[in-house]
Amino acid sequence: MTGRPPKTDGKQHVTIHTNHGYQYASTQPPTINPKTGKKTYHRIHWGTIDKNLKFTPKTRYIYATPQEKANLKFPTTWDLSELDKLQPPPNNTTTAIYNKEDKNRLYGDIWLLEQIATKTGIRQDLEKIFNNNEIVNDILTLAMFPYLTNYTYNRLARWQNITKTPSNHELSPTNITRLTQTITEKHRIELLKLRAARLNKNELCAVDSTTKSTYGNSLADIKWGKNKEGLPLQQTLEVVVYTLDSHMPVYYRTFPGNMPDSRSLETILLDLDHAGFKDVILITDRGFEKIRNLEKYILQGQAMIMCTKVQQKYVLEKILSFGEFNTRPEGMEIDSDMRLYYQQFDVDYDVEDTVAGGSVKKSDRLKVNLYFDVIRRGEELMNLEIDIKLQRAQLEALMREGAVLDDDVVLKQVFCYFKISYDSVGRVIKSYVVDEKKVCKARQTSGFFAIMSHKLDMGAMDVLCVYRLRDEQEKYFMMMKSQMGGGRHRVWSEEGEVGRLFVLFVSLVLGSYLRFVWRSSDLKGVFLSSLEVLDEMRSIRCIERVGEVDFVTPFVGGQLDICDVFGFEVPKGCLPDYVSRKKSAKFRGRSRKNVIERDL
Repeated sequence: MTGRPPKTDGKQHVTIHTNHGYQYASTQPPTINPKTGKKTYHRIHWGTIDKNLKFTPKTRYIYATPQEKANLKFPTTWDLSELDKLQPPPNNTTTAIYNKEDKNRLYGDIWLLEQIATKTGIRQDLEKIFNNNEIVNDILTLAMFPYLTNYTYNRLARWQNITKTPSNHELSPTNITRLTQTITEKHRIELLKLRAARLNKNELCAVDSTTKSTYGNSLADIKWGKNKEGLPLQQTLEVVVYTLDSHMPVYYRTFPGNMPDSRSLETILLDLDHAGFKDVILITDRGFEKIRNLEKYILQGQAMIMCTKVQQKYVLEKILSFGEFNTRPEGMEIDSDMRLYYQQFDVDYDVEDTVAGGSVKKSDRLKVNLYFDVIRRGEELMNLEIDIKLQRAQLEALMREGAVLDDDVVLKQVFCYFKISYDSVGRVIKSYVVDEKKVCKARQTSGFFAIMSHKLDMGAMDVLCVYRLRDEQEKYFMMMKSQMGGGRHRVWSEEGEVGRLFVLFVSLVLGSYLRFVWRSSDLKGVFLSSLEVLDEMRSIRCIERVGEVDFVTPFVGGQLDICDVFGFEVPKGCLPDYVSRKKSAKFRGRSRKNVIERDL
């Protein structure tokens, strides 16, 4: 007796598996144990099969990769018509609907965010990436849920019962995990490329990072770093590039929790170049200021604005050249609006390009923009005297008590203005003296701050005005951590982390546009926050009846004002104006005007 002949087509043949009276379309791919060499089989259910052999795909098939779907071979006798519904029809965003029933659900806030998704192009970009409307609608639902409710995803399935969401099937925790784990680095880069293509030339892009505490303990990026919130939680570093012209995020990446901003910039520049961010102006704070980063900007010909420490060589030289002064440094001009003195200096900086065979790359319009604040100088000089007095008092007490000193790193931080001599064995203070050189430098640089610019034809005050726009990004981080529930990292696997950050980025695109329109229009005088705009829209309902067209309840009051400000067209039949369709007998002469509800 011979066994079943092996299949030679290389595909997984789908068969019917009956379990507790239910029929499933399943496969049994083999898995080989690398240690024992033993082959085992595990069953995968791709959907259900009814008595008429009609295949209905479920979550596992919907979230499968194109390669996995192409590797499945279905019997020719099966009805596969449901698979056609998963393909995006031309010029139509309708999704496949399973087990539809009568519903009366909240819809207004979801409707507004759906219009924003189309307006910002994030829906179109997702459709290009996944080519599957089911996945796109699921991602949009995941992006909207924390923003609208501030709850975790454990409540999402219950929320879908009372709210009409873009996704038409239940997003249980298991389905959410499967979805987020199917999103890869390739999807992230594709999305960044599509977002980059929407930017204008010379777009202002602020680069900054923030730390996030995490509840997980198995991710590689959370093993290091000290929690800045003082909580017993590990943390990651989240970097975001935010465009100050389009007012939304265009790039994101996660780093280990102990990664300094200055060391992350090279990776960010590599990502931006790969994603096609051309002709943008990067704006960074002092955390990214290092000589290696400055030279990287010059080698890549990157336009930038970078806040610089006053102790940096080229800045300190300019400050010291002023010498002693009373009211203001000689040669600096004053801006009467900002009440600042300023001066711009050209800097020649040549960098050797080791990649290009040692050729020399010259900087392009590299400038040091120096500013002097009289009020700030007075405060800093006063604080300097106070710090010296307090440090001297502490050192006297330690010397009098014969206390054991901390390690050298702590001493340098706590007593930064003193030179301390101590017993190397017992670590007891012998003597101390003021570090006159450090104090003198602190006095000379007090009141000054500096910003460097490259490849820009801007004056010093223009550069400062552009740099101050970064405050908008700080508000964006606050919104991410509070309104969108993104203050904690709730991820336990590397695959899930990629997907969760992808969804959060989509959510931030929606929220950033909503917040920008709110604060730059008359809506800010009516609603205290952008969340109140969503609250105003929430009461609009969608009434769904099996076999009938969905009915959206009327838009009234402030809801109409919101649509008007955003420029969104109110759905047909939801306007307060109603044109009478009464049919009257024909008569000679000029026809009457249409009767509308307001006339009555």
